[in-house]
Amino acid sequence: MTVPRPYSDEELEALLANTESDLAERKETWRGDAPDAARQAVCAFANEPYDLHLVRSATLADLSRARFEDDYLPGAFAKDILDANKRDYEERLAACRMILSADEPVPTVVGLLALARDPRFHLPCAYVQFLRIAGTRHSDPITDEARCEGPLASMMNEVYIRLQAHNRTSVQITGTRLEVRRSLYPNAALEQYVRNAVMHRVYESTNAPCQVYWFDDRVEITSPGGPYGAVTCENFGKKGLYDSRNPHLADAMKVLKLVQRFGVGLDIARLALEENASPPAEFDLSPNHVRVIIRPRDMSRP
Repeated sequence: MTVPRPYSDEELEALLANTESDLAERKETWRGDAPDAARQAVCAFANEPYDLHLVRSATLADLSRARFEDDYLPGAFAKDILDANKRDYEERLAACRMILSADEPVPTVVGLLALARDPRFHLPCAYVQFLRIAGTRHSDPITDEARCEGPLASMMNEVYIRLQAHNRTSVQITGTRLEVRRSLYPNAALEQYVRNAVMHRVYESTNAPCQVYWFDDRVEITSPGGPYGAVTCENFGKKGLYDSRNPHLADAMKVLKLVQRFGVGLDIARLALEENASPPAEFDLSPNHVRVIIRPRDMSRP
């Protein structure tokens, strides 16, 4: 497990008493600039987004060079810039925040999520659990189950395939010979909510995946971790409000064309529901999760 668990009071006291521990650096004196330096180090650690944390159990070999050079770099930079750039592989990875540095090529969380062959080997929670449940209760029979995993692009593509496979679309011919297509659920809204769940979820101190549960009467999409920063349970969904728990993951998803713009995902999903004549989405919010509930369209209506 790459994410350190919180230390208990007893363990912290033991660290203080153990002068030989390599887990804590001790100063000979607490005078001069030592207090300021310590405060700056603590603040820097506390303010660094978790998606830039180093995964010391991983190595450069865990990242796919082909995925980085063939898929990621062309989306991040124009061809002429890449052609003129003389940095080597490790330097380019570091510039994209996928590793710490060329001299110390330790992968970051975002590096593993975007490029690792198997992100779950180091980040056990990095997948989407899909269930098709025949009924309206969690205890009802499961007719389809999938653990959608792998690097971001592959994982999201597998989720999209599942969503489309279980959806239903009707086609109506109007008097002007125009086709009007209505779906049980608009795919654009479902995909947008899944993207938000993956982008804004908590990745530290949990083994919980994102969940997509498809019932007979609704689809529930759950993201571990509650609203973050400027977005609270009280103002969630209000237009113009945006914050990101994982800003570098958000950038990577944009480079990989998994998202288009930041801060508009809920509006895009809301519009897709309206255009499909679907009920508005419902939200269940807590400090520990964000769950969106989407109800099906009445397919008997025009």
